[in-house]
Formats: sequence, structure tokens, C-alpha cells
Amino acid sequence: MEYWLISTEHLEDSLLFKDFDDFVVGMNYVAVQAYKARINMLAFILMSNHVHFVAEGDRIQVETFINGFKGEYSRYLWNKYSIRELLRRKSVDIRPIPKDNESLERAIAYVQMNCVAANICAHPVEYPWGTGNTFFSASCENGKCLRDLSARERIRLLHTKLELPQYWSVCSDGYVTPGSYVCKDFVERIFRTPKRMNFFLQNSSKAKQRVETGEKNMPAFRDQVIAAALPDLCRTLFQKPAVGELNEDQLVELLRQLRFRFSSNVNQLARITGLSYEKAAEYLDRE
Repeated sequence: MEYWLISTEHLEDSLLFKDFDDFVVGMNYVAVQAYKARINMLAFILMSNHVHFVAEGDRIQVETFINGFKGEYSRYLWNKYSIRELLRRKSVDIRPIPKDNESLERAIAYVQMNCVAANICAHPVEYPWGTGNTFFSASCENGKCLRDLSARERIRLLHTKLELPQYWSVCSDGYVTPGSYVCKDFVERIFRTPKRMNFFLQNSSKAKQRVETGEKNMPAFRDQVIAAALPDLCRTLFQKPAVGELNEDQLVELLRQLRFRFSSNVNQLARITGLSYEKAAEYLDRE
């Protein structure tokens, strides 16, 4: 068996997860597809426009997992938003992780710190969409076991008829807690102590990226917060129901308002409005 870092290509002009429900569905697809592919999930994170996983298995297993996740979530996006092949058409980097020189620890820390590098939170433990609060956690994961849910409830929550382990726990937000299926004990053994894990987190490439970039240049609000505000802003400013109804001059003003109100950078503005990076940059230059 080998260890793998699995990463999807970043979306520059759209979001994979637009709201809370999208993240919940994504979390459950991770659990279901990991079980179907028979991989050992070590760590993962769902970001607005990309995802990362650290897993143990052979090449065929990890490819089965990520292709299954991409396929199922792409169908979900099509059914909800009529967005075709948004995730499925994006490339995936599947990279083997060496078994020496603390490479596995560094890969896990890299994944965990994505949310911090994006200025979403100060520490991975605060980010719910992944394994940030799974390791060395004193908190108890409250929830219902799958055995306590009816077959209909399980299908509604998990979007599958697959028979999953009955001891898995579903939290109050409606997704399988990562601690139910992630190899928590193994990860804690390789890090040995919370202090040593925190050392790797604080010295990961993602942590250094945040320092080198400078927090003043990082987005101050999560993509989903701004995306939720867009319809009201369009109605208030332009009496239009959505970004797609705006003309070019109105788009220029909208981007100006978003940057002023939310301290957004051009990358974030492109993602939440669906404009290409080039077009968003061009509009911002017109100010």
C-alpha cells in the first residue's frame, strides 16, 4: 500500500461549493466514495474551488475514489444548478508520498492548512469541511449512528443505497463525521503529540505562503458569504436579480463595490461572479 496526495485543479471562475448544503453533500460523498474504493482516508479538506485528500491505497483505488467523487458531485451540481461537468472536466494531480523524511506529516499539514492560507480561520480546528478538528481533539463528536436512522433517512442524507457501517456517526449538520472513517489513530501515532502536529502545521508550505503573501492581500470574507450577498447587491444597486443580468458597466461597478465592501482580491471576485480572471482584472482596471 502507498500514500497519495490527491488534488483537484483550482477553479478560477466558479465555485464548487456555493452554500452550506453543497459542503454537506460534498462531505458525505467523501465518506461514501472512500468506503466504496476501500481506501484509508488520512486527511482531507473541501475548499470553495478545489479539494485535497491524503489517502492510503494502491493507484487503482485512489483513482476509483477521486473519479467516483468527481462523478457524483458533478451530477449533484447539474441537478441543483444546471452546471454541466464543472468538476469532472477538471484535471486531478495524484502524487505518491514518500515514506521517509517525514513526507507524510508534511502532506497532511499542507492539506489541513489550506483554510488558514485562505484566511478563512486562524487554525484548521476551526474549519468544519474536512479533518481540521479530527485529530487530538478533546471534543466528542455528537450525532446519530447510521443504525438509528431509517433507510429513507440514510438515502436522503447520503445520496446512496449502499450499506455503510452502522456505527458511523452523522452530526447535527447532516454529514458523516470524519472521525467515523478517517484513520484518526494512525495519524495521531505518526505525529505522536499535538505539539508536534502543530509544529508541522505552522511550518507547512501553506503557512509560509500566508506569511509571504501578507494578510492585507488576502480575502477577508469566505466565498460563500459574498456569493450569498450577490443577489441583494444586484437588486439594490441595479434592480437586477442576478449577476448574469448585468451589462458591462454594471459589472464594473459591481466589482468595485465588492472590492470596497468585502476587501476581495481579483481571484475571489472572478470565482464568485463567474467571470474569467482576465475579464475581472480588466474591469477592475477601469476604475
